[in-house]
Amino acid sequence: MKIKNSNLRYKLVARNWFAYLQDVICDKIEELEKHYKKGRNNKFKTFKFDKKKGWYQEHRIIHGNVFEKASVNFSEVSGKLDKKFAKEIPGAKKNNSFWASGISVVVHMKNPRIPAMHFNTRFICTQKFWFGGGIDLTPCLKNDREKNWYHNQLKKMCNHHNKKYYSKYKKWCDKYFYLPHRKETRGIGGIFFDYHFNNFGKDMEFVRDVGRIFTEIMTNLVSKNMFLRWSKKDKQIQLIKRGRYVEFNLLYDRGTKFGLKTGGNVQAVLMSMPPEAKWK
Repeated sequence: MKIKNSNLRYKLVARNWFAYLQDVICDKIEELEKHYKKGRNNKFKTFKFDKKKGWYQEHRIIHGNVFEKASVNFSEVSGKLDKKFAKEIPGAKKNNSFWASGISVVVHMKNPRIPAMHFNTRFICTQKFWFGGGIDLTPCLKNDREKNWYHNQLKKMCNHHNKKYYSKYKKWCDKYFYLPHRKETRGIGGIFFDYHFNNFGKDMEFVRDVGRIFTEIMTNLVSKNMFLRWSKKDKQIQLIKRGRYVEFNLLYDRGTKFGLKTGGNVQAVLMSMPPEAKWK
């Protein structure tokens, strides 16, 4: 769909939601940290990147007792795409100008019984515009009950908007978060979508619900498991699984490539990197 004057309103609505959601998720993470160890008040540190014209990125990071590393990044950026890279982006082949805003969240947990979690949603404008994003979990210890619960939550949320979304976006997630050189998936999947645009109002509400359900899933899994005991063996399994996480994000992740090719803040672009990882 080509951009019309209404895209200015679309941009404002989308970026305001992403900025608001950043506050909501950070507040929830700090609340969980406080609940785990009363008297310990771990807080996010904020790093702002606005030295480049047309760019604003706010990267928040916390190293806590529950969240070994949690990164929550908001961005609103615009400019010109590299002409070679522009050929890969819808609507940018003839005009390489772009605008994008979004939120990205990656949490690596201290307790190996809680999965690593990734969530992002974004709105991108070239001569076309669309939403993208998704949610996926990477546990290091098998838990089929939690896996089934998690996918059921995503399915119910998707079905509220369109009965086809869950099946379509689950398959896309399984295909996307796959390491060909390992012949294995990164985790237990979730949903992944891109180039999503039918009706701005309805699509925006779907994107809001993706953010809401992630916050609920994260809160539930952390609250339920953060006091469970774990062993050194569990931690070693977690560190090796984190190595797979690093491999995917450096070799295949679209967001990483987009951030690096458009001159983003490297610290924010590489926010998905775990605090510690291991390879056999």
